[in-house]
Amino acid sequence: MNVAFVIYPGFTALDLTGPYEVISRWPGAEVRFVATTMDPVRCDRGLTVLPTDTPATIGRPELIVVPGSEHPLPVLEDRCLVSWIADAAPGCRWTASVCTGAGLYAAAGLLGDKTVTTHWGFRDPLRAMGVTVSPDRVVWDGRHISGAGVSAGIDLALTLTERVFGRPLAETLQLVIEYDPQPPFDAGDPEKVDAGTLRMALRILLGDRPLRAAARIQRHGVAARLARARAAAVAAARRGHAASRPAPRRRPPPRSPAPTRGPRRRGR
Repeated sequence: MNVAFVIYPGFTALDLTGPYEVISRWPGAEVRFVATTMDPVRCDRGLTVLPTDTPATIGRPELIVVPGSEHPLPVLEDRCLVSWIADAAPGCRWTASVCTGAGLYAAAGLLGDKTVTTHWGFRDPLRAMGVTVSPDRVVWDGRHISGAGVSAGIDLALTLTERVFGRPLAETLQLVIEYDPQPPFDAGDPEKVDAGTLRMALRILLGDRPLRAAARIQRHGVAARLARARAAAVAAARRGHAASRPAPRRRPPPRSPAPTRGPRRRGR
């Protein structure tokens, strides 16, 4: 299976490497890393990944995996990447988003009728983009699978493995990577922490200028709704064009040739 992992400046490393550790072990997996250019791509914590392809060279993948970012808004303005996702994703067998990576699919106008999950800090911005958001850790909707924040990418990859190859391989790969979570603290959900911890987390996510971030979120929300409307209009136009085509004329079946009589014998 041809797999395209999308990378862009500021992506979150574990959003990429978590699913990669699972999906790269699939039988016959051919993994590529697609970016807008072939320059090295630096993640939000400094890890650098070398692209293997750009949108012009990647061809048609069967699976696209889009990681999220601690700073999810700048990539939504990458028209080259958003346009490629809008063009390539409908032809994929599966599509996947980890964390805020769902925002790129929304910006491409592909999540209008779907329910997805995302990082808890990005749920409201994603809703502002016209998307139905679930708090679940992993969500399937049609051919799209989405994972919540960061570490949920491993859960997503194992769930996708079960769908594609069956439970035996999914359980085997879970054992191979020794994925047996036993977190030292019960603090992985905003509903489980105190107000002080939540404020500190929001400060890390939003930075020192939350109002500016809110304004950008609103602008991208409007853009995503317009993209969704354009995608719906294109789909409707295609359906109307197909319906307006005249039905092909059916040819009548060929007539069977009349039976021929042999020469009559004269009586003696």
